[in-house]
Amino acid sequence: MSKPTAPDTDSAVWTRISNDGVDWDQFDSAAYFDHNYGSLRDDDRHIIEIVSDFFQEQKRRYPDQWRHKAIDVGAGANLYPALTMLPFAAEITLYERAATNCDWLQRQKAEPNESWWQFWSEMTNGRDDYRAIKDPLNLLSRRAQVKKGNIFNLPEDEYDMGTMFFVAESITNRDDEFKRALRTFIGSLRNHAPFAAAFMKDSSGYRVGNITFPAFSVGEQDIERQLSELARDVSIRPIESNGLRDGYGGMIVATGRRKK
Repeated sequence: MSKPTAPDTDSAVWTRISNDGVDWDQFDSAAYFDHNYGSLRDDDRHIIEIVSDFFQEQKRRYPDQWRHKAIDVGAGANLYPALTMLPFAAEITLYERAATNCDWLQRQKAEPNESWWQFWSEMTNGRDDYRAIKDPLNLLSRRAQVKKGNIFNLPEDEYDMGTMFFVAESITNRDDEFKRALRTFIGSLRNHAPFAAAFMKDSSGYRVGNITFPAFSVGEQDIERQLSELARDVSIRPIESNGLRDGYGGMIVATGRRKK
């Protein structure tokens, strides 16, 4: 889940809220999509540039390790993380807890919004692996499957590549649950599998529709500290983002490969 509208509550309230304390089935997928992905923003354009370059380069550098089973953890009302993996994955699991988001993903597979072409066009910019795909939304519909599940129950050593955009810090305000979410995401990947993860920086919570959700405030050092135990070749990049909502300090993108 990622980047909804602003919170209107004191952040101290969130000290009492864990992931299981939220009714995720009340998540307003349509409001979330309209606010965030109705058109391509500059912050998402920058994220796409980093992540698409990374995955394409990983294929070039490690062709003997390149396999085809991918996962997007906490897909939410967002298709572009899955699209960044499309040239390299024969199947993509859209793993999502909220029933509303699962229903939204199924509808988008059947009738994707036209705005996704803006995101795909950015991915094809100077990247042969992406340009080779002429009908990406149709191909994604055939390769992707929606699976309802909790991030804390991910299988281990299952996937060859993965994405997790605006999830670990946006499902709880608890330090232990943020760390656990990162561990289970990386742990779901096979040895040396490449991944990309995005985070809201210094988030104080966020609002989607009429409901306010908790968040855990993180910065680049927090992410680097946690990933250093789990991954190799880690790169952490800040992303400037203004005006999306109140209560955050930009975005962060991390790429790397799971340690053996």
